[in-house]
Amino acid sequence: MNIHQARKHAVDKDLDLVEVAPNERPPVCKIMDYGKYKYQQAKSTTKQKTVSLKEVKVRPQTDEHDLNFKMNNARKFLGEGHRVKVTMFFRGREIVYKSIGRKVLDKIIEELADIATVIQQAKMEGNRMIIILVPGTDKKK
Repeated sequence: MNIHQARKHAVDKDLDLVEVAPNERPPVCKIMDYGKYKYQQAKSTTKQKTVSLKEVKVRPQTDEHDLNFKMNNARKFLGEGHRVKVTMFFRGREIVYKSIGRKVLDKIIEELADIATVIQQAKMEGNRMIIILVPGTDKKK
């Protein structure tokens, strides 16, 4: 239908004539309530939850108290719905003792198992060993 008929049709129904695909030949238009459409678009985008990645850094020689403090921070991040990346740094000759670092990471995984799930197992990247935890299964229930 030509544009004048479409406009008249939209005005009769008290709606708007909106151009949907301007690059097509002929251009495609739609009769709708544009205000309602914009409102629903804004409403649907606000429901999306952004998940950020928080990082906790440890070393193989990290003391017990400091490790507990960092695990409590990780627990707080997981409780807020964030992913947590636990990075084990090796300095100098510490890289020779990867098993000690893996034991520390295993301890962190075990302590946080009640609120977190591991999505990436311990993986070496240069002088770092990394695991990624996501909020997940509650094993207390």
